[in-house]
Amino acid sequence: MFQLEDFEKAEKVVSEVTLETKLVYSEFLSRETGNQVYLKPENMQYTGAYKVRGATVKISSLTEEEKARGLVTASAGNHAQGVAYAAKKNGLHAVVVMPKTTPPIKVNRTRSHGAEVVLHGDVYDDAFQKAMELADEKGYTFIHPFDDPVVATGQGTIAMEIFKELPLVEYILVPVGGGGLAAGVSALAKLLNPNIKVIGVEPEGAACLSASLKAGKVVTLDHVSTIADGTAVKTPGTTIFPYLQKNLDDVVTVGDDELVTAFLDMVENHKMIVENSGLLTVAAVKHLKLKDKRIALVLSGGNMDVITMSSVVQQGLIFRDRIFTVSVLLPDRPGELARVAGVVASALGNVIKLEHNQFVSTNRNAAVELKITMESFGTSHKKEIIDMLEKEGYRPKLVQTNL
Repeated sequence: MFQLEDFEKAEKVVSEVTLETKLVYSEFLSRETGNQVYLKPENMQYTGAYKVRGATVKISSLTEEEKARGLVTASAGNHAQGVAYAAKKNGLHAVVVMPKTTPPIKVNRTRSHGAEVVLHGDVYDDAFQKAMELADEKGYTFIHPFDDPVVATGQGTIAMEIFKELPLVEYILVPVGGGGLAAGVSALAKLLNPNIKVIGVEPEGAACLSASLKAGKVVTLDHVSTIADGTAVKTPGTTIFPYLQKNLDDVVTVGDDELVTAFLDMVENHKMIVENSGLLTVAAVKHLKLKDKRIALVLSGGNMDVITMSSVVQQGLIFRDRIFTVSVLLPDRPGELARVAGVVASALGNVIKLEHNQFVSTNRNAAVELKITMESFGTSHKKEIIDMLEKEGYRPKLVQTNL
């Protein structure tokens, strides 16, 4: 189904609407993994994600009659923007059904490209059913976000660009939701170099492809739960599934906690904003038992709302032990608070918040509780601060941090 000439034609179409997302060498990830790691920053596209590729190629393949009927699609956000942007470029009307849980930034940007947005359901699969209903009722032409070989061919142009810049690439890691990106990238990668390894990466809470590959057929998960909203899909594409079986060398899963720390890695080391689904490959590369390999990581998107971003940063700092909270008991008398603050300062800890509870005991003179939320340089420094408080007789106890 996937032919090299189709990818070559798709690349010409895609080049007219996409930004050039050149590979970025990651000194940080290369040092961490012992490999040569390169990032394919599709988060830097006009629409903030790779999806504009498949949408543009699909729309270019439609007949004039199909275009005239108007377009409809379902998406958790990035495909929505891709279709909206491509439709606007072609002067077409587009209706996009998005889950109610879609981050506001993705909804607003989809509308900004001129599309009509319908919010329905909690996950992609709910939105998909609604989009199909609208296609039947209104006669719209449906643009599938992943289970369409033409769409997948457009997404696969990413592999063409990787090979042009890094001809000797040995591994490509690609995020997986419904599987369209992985199908296109793996198919073209194998056509260009049959020996290359292509690895799909899913969130643990939405590992529909892993479940399907294990079963040997497409299966639907009962539910999905992940912060990687762009890949929160219950069922992989049935049309493209055989090609995923054939061309993917492995599929690995990563947890939400790993995505949180991967976000910090990208912000602090590359000054990049990458959404949780786009971070799947960054988290996964640290698990691979590889050395001295040339690895390309596809960063699929960067559409993340500020509230989510703030939450992820806070959680990441907590996971990295750079923010933590301890509870200490101290006598309720003048100077004790200053004394504790002095101990923390002497260990170079930075106090962020104090919570003073005089009612932890009926005998306030005996003990009041002080919760100290503070900033450290990391795990070893956190231990130094706790050891210093212990040495001064405060018997610190780690408690949950609430910022």
